Amino acid sequence: MDRKKVVVCGGGVLGTQIGLICAYYGFDTTFWLRSESSIGRTTPKIERYSALMLEDLGAAKALVGNPMAAFLYPRGLIRSWDGMTAGKIDELIESGKKNFAENVHIELDLRKALSGAYLVIESMTEEPKAKIGMYEAMRDILDEDTILCTNSSTMLPSTFAEYTGRPEKYCALHFANTIWKNNTAEIMGHPGTDPAIYNEVVKFAGEIGMVPLQLHKEQPGYILNSMLVPFLSAAQMLWAKGVSDPETVDLTWQLATGAPAGPFKILDIVGLETAYNINQMKPAAHQEGTIENQIGKLLKEKIDRGETGVNAGKGFYDYTKK
Repeated sequence: MDRKKVVVCGGGVLGTQIGLICAYYGFDTTFWLRSESSIGRTTPKIERYSALMLEDLGAAKALVGNPMAAFLYPRGLIRSWDGMTAGKIDELIESGKKNFAENVHIELDLRKALSGAYLVIESMTEEPKAKIGMYEAMRDILDEDTILCTNSSTMLPSTFAEYTGRPEKYCALHFANTIWKNNTAEIMGHPGTDPAIYNEVVKFAGEIGMVPLQLHKEQPGYILNSMLVPFLSAAQMLWAKGVSDPETVDLTWQLATGAPAGPFKILDIVGLETAYNINQMKPAAHQEGTIENQIGKLLKEKIDRGETGVNAGKGFYDYTKK
């Protein structure tokens, strides 16, 4: 087993960022994708997010000497701001370019992708059947020592442990969006996770520039989404009930709290397909007349129009306008 080989199953918004941050820190990183059409959707994301990472590194040079720099630099790309100089940042940029060019691979053959992997991160859609299908497809072809993690935003690893064929080597490893700036890694085991494997995942998270946030027991939504999902659901409720429009809801939140973005801008960043899948996991979403049912219908209308968020150029906001 190659201690440096990481496989990301899925090329969505966060899956792409996870793979790139692994590559940036020197891990040989393979994206496993289902089809040629998946490659067509993922390649632009790889190009976009790698460029954004390098762009934010370059912008950090202007922070040298700024007393607020310790609060503003891209924490996932620069391990420590102490003693940082423009020259050192230039070295990181060159190293990043080299690592993105050499360490990022795309593979359609699952067996080939998984062969020799140290760690596999499942980053499929938030839909239980899709995840179970992924685990059943890989369980008999994973190397014996490979560690398997899920990046699920809301679901518990114990829900899927039996399908993996390696429950003791399986846990959750969840990242926040814009991983290179918001460098959190929530690590959550299930009752059958081997403590040594859990500690190895904590170590890995630190090696890729994250701050490991350890959960002591399973919790749907971990720490972050236990707070974030109800917040986003409350905003969608105001929209679905016709209380206010998304722009006004966002403006209210930003003015009242000083936050840089409101809930509907956050939903665009997360992606409306993910928001829809999370909503549809609620039993009430399938009951006609409920607010959850109405939210699902409204989100589905936008998805069907191709308005799935930032990466599509339009969601609740139009990102094609200059």
